[in-house]
Amino acid sequence: MTGEPSALFEGSGDRWAPTELSAGPWDPAHCHGGPPSALLARAVEHHDAEGVQWQVARLTIELLRPIRVGHPLRVTSTTERSGRRISVVTASLIDGESEVAGVRALRIRRREDDLPDGVVPPGSMPASVEESRPDVADFTDDRPSYVGHACEFRFASGGWNSLGACAVWIHLRHPVVAGEHPSGLQRVAAAADFGNGVSADVDFNSWLYINPDLTIHLARPAHGEWIGLSASSHLGGTGTGLAHSLLHDDNGPLGLSLQSLLVEPR
Repeated sequence: MTGEPSALFEGSGDRWAPTELSAGPWDPAHCHGGPPSALLARAVEHHDAEGVQWQVARLTIELLRPIRVGHPLRVTSTTERSGRRISVVTASLIDGESEVAGVRALRIRRREDDLPDGVVPPGSMPASVEESRPDVADFTDDRPSYVGHACEFRFASGGWNSLGACAVWIHLRHPVVAGEHPSGLQRVAAAADFGNGVSADVDFNSWLYINPDLTIHLARPAHGEWIGLSASSHLGGTGTGLAHSLLHDDNGPLGLSLQSLLVEPR
């Protein structure tokens, strides 16, 4: 494969175009939810810190419309609520005149606390990254795509070709934007959108199970380049469902993510 882009998005300033590495499995002309989620996380990080060292405690992302690969997006952000200890930031991705995705982020002032022993849970994934099994989704091909080329997967349990709950480590192989090393928050947003895909209860070839949203709660900043998901999905039988994941990094439990699902036969 030649001419593969080097990042999920290319551009500068507040204008970024999704590359082929952002393409999703449902339609190669449109993005997977992970890349725009990561770009929105970056917008929150780059928003005015107001002289405070903030950490993001919650991201609520809404994927409003299909996001076209190759079409420039304008990134905007604003402070919705300001404060000394808590603030809320919103950011949007805009294609032409239409908002295609947005985020509402809760930021909490960072501080270092000497917590009592036993307060921080020692839980871990079923297996480490090194002990987990590499796996490639059978619905990918040689075309550049987010699942096939931008990410690396190692399964501690389950797999792409297995239905039901799983535990998987995900590594973002490329920067979110060209020339920048992905932050921990960007890696979490890029990985958490896989919760429904890796834990599906129905076959990808016969069913759609698209998430129009993604909510991430974080107890602390992420560490390292691999993000772990202990993921499961629950389908309601009425066109809706829910996927949830316990998030990990190499230091242990990190947070939680939730996805509402639109479910229908193909």
